[in-house]
Amino acid sequence: MKKSLCVSILVMLLGGFFVSSLLADDTLVRFKGGIGVHPVSNVSGTQNASGSFPDVTQNIVRLVNPAGQVWVIDKLDAKVKTNGDIKVKGKGLVLAGGNSAGRATGQSVFATLICEAAAPFTQHSTTLAGVPLAANGDFEIDDVLTEIPTGGCASPMLLIRNAAGGTWFAVGIPDLDSHD
Repeated sequence: MKKSLCVSILVMLLGGFFVSSLLADDTLVRFKGGIGVHPVSNVSGTQNASGSFPDVTQNIVRLVNPAGQVWVIDKLDAKVKTNGDIKVKGKGLVLAGGNSAGRATGQSVFATLICEAAAPFTQHSTTLAGVPLAANGDFEIDDVLTEIPTGGCASPMLLIRNAAGGTWFAVGIPDLDSHD
């Protein structure tokens, strides 16, 4: 009797371990931290008489255009599951230049995950209407990606985008060391 009870307990413990391992494996990718957009990635050539440079390269990321002004983000934490569930928490997504610097200016944002390192790119996005930024730039997205990623995510890129025009405001930093 004691032996069968011990075996039963051992089986339950091992079963619980394997179930919790399987539940942990449903994470496709995590992002910890974020970088705000800088609309220009390169300026070359000589400044002309009007004060502009002839060769200005926009900071286009995987075919997504940048916002027209610099933005910053204080914190970003995102988790995408293999079934397409996505949770994103952002803090302090605000303008970093112009007359509205330090403000969110009533924008709404959505998230786009792109898994390919080279074109053609597939955009896996949350609801395009987005969620509103609080006055201090805080936001939360709890949604399901359209076009659920299949076959893994070899080169994850998470863009936080403007619902009004689709330009990107911030990019997530992949948490490559995450084990949950």
